Amino acid sequence: MLLSRILQGVNFNAADFRDVEISTIEINSQNITPGGLFVAITGHKTDGRQYIPDALKRGAAAIVYGGEYEIPSESKAVIIKAAGNIRDALAKITQNFYNDIPPLISAITGTNGKTSIAEFTRCFMSLLGHSSASIGTIGVVSDVMENIETLTTPDSVTLHKILSNLRQRGVDYVSMEASSAGLEQQRLDNVPIKVAGFTNFTQDHLDYHQNMENYFNAKKLLFSKVMEQSGTAVLNADIGEFAELNDICQSRSIKVLSYGKNGHDLKLNAVAPHARGQVLDIEIMGKKYKVDLPLIGEFQAMNVLCALGMIIGLTGELNQKIIDYLPRLKGAIGRLDCAGVLKNGAGVYVDYAHTPDALENVLKTMRVHTQNRLWVMFGCGGDRDKLKRPIMGKIANDLADFVIVTDDNPRSENPAVIRSEILAQCPKAVEIADRVEAIAFAISHLQSGDMLVLAGKGHESGQKIGDIIIPMNDIDEAKKQIAKY
Repeated sequence: MLLSRILQGVNFNAADFRDVEISTIEINSQNITPGGLFVAITGHKTDGRQYIPDALKRGAAAIVYGGEYEIPSESKAVIIKAAGNIRDALAKITQNFYNDIPPLISAITGTNGKTSIAEFTRCFMSLLGHSSASIGTIGVVSDVMENIETLTTPDSVTLHKILSNLRQRGVDYVSMEASSAGLEQQRLDNVPIKVAGFTNFTQDHLDYHQNMENYFNAKKLLFSKVMEQSGTAVLNADIGEFAELNDICQSRSIKVLSYGKNGHDLKLNAVAPHARGQVLDIEIMGKKYKVDLPLIGEFQAMNVLCALGMIIGLTGELNQKIIDYLPRLKGAIGRLDCAGVLKNGAGVYVDYAHTPDALENVLKTMRVHTQNRLWVMFGCGGDRDKLKRPIMGKIANDLADFVIVTDDNPRSENPAVIRSEILAQCPKAVEIADRVEAIAFAISHLQSGDMLVLAGKGHESGQKIGDIIIPMNDIDEAKKQIAKY
């Protein structure tokens, strides 16, 4: 594509502009090949301008940067200085270059529940006959290609590449997770999001956002800036942030569907838990239904309601086919995922819960389904929010009968220090550093009627220690141990 077309709508200065053919767009100089366009992004930790010489050496045909930078005089590339925010320029550039993407896109934000809702929505749209995909924490899931790993919200270039690739394979619907960092870094800007949802808001990612106000401000961007004004917002009516989010949407003429116990459009009237799930009494757009949902936890009922709201926002109605499908709905991998049941009837579940609110919800949920003792094994990630460690320790201490504190991606931190910060508020816990050993210990001690939750890593396939990722998966390790009993 010609550079002039790629730069349409971008304010820029160029001392010597030439219209050259561009083959690829990259924000990582190591990915540049001859004919590529390198956009030098000033990131959270690094300044892309320092990699301009590397991009030039690799054959970049053009460079786009922001701010001040002295370009080498011997450069043969077209040098573009973007006016204003470089991320605004990148969003427009990627939109222009990858202009054929799926026509139906939804996004879900909030602290917990994003993965499940994105997956449920994808399944529902597929059920309605759309070739569908989801993009988020568990990767790119679709019916047209193998799952590929990615960030919860990929960078703008990677995201548009994925969307373009999916469209070329015939996908017409995509559900996306919108992380707070992704929203703040404008990764979703200029993506035509027709429906957006908000789950809940509790402590997480304060290592990045510093405080809850900044964290919420980032989340709000999905509604105040990113999504289309002609779109529909699906908001949790049971949270304190509902009124502010509703006001934002009303100010932009965005239609609002509310869900939850206090929901107007999608209402949760009653929940009756049983051994393998729960019976829901729900009311959707004034019509009442009773559904036997094969998923544990009231929060999963909320996730399903949100996903149903997303479907209504996308299609304008709720097809009876989806209601009939709910008794067969499967949860997202690693989200209260049953790894197996021992011969004595004890159950082992794996969940991604890695925030205080998520851990509390999971343990309260599992207590309802536990006939004897409730066990939990968890840790906290290194180089992440340290404030939540003692909070999660206290939650586990108060809500579980037996607690094992272990490692969970310690990264560059001393794992013993992380564990000690959890244990400060969890005196009943047993400390077992090695996660595989901790899983084996817990399962070997389960009695009839016990329930064990392996929390924190969910679908993840590795344990990150320093710069090394050691292969391991909670579900796989649990199944190995369950087979012994």
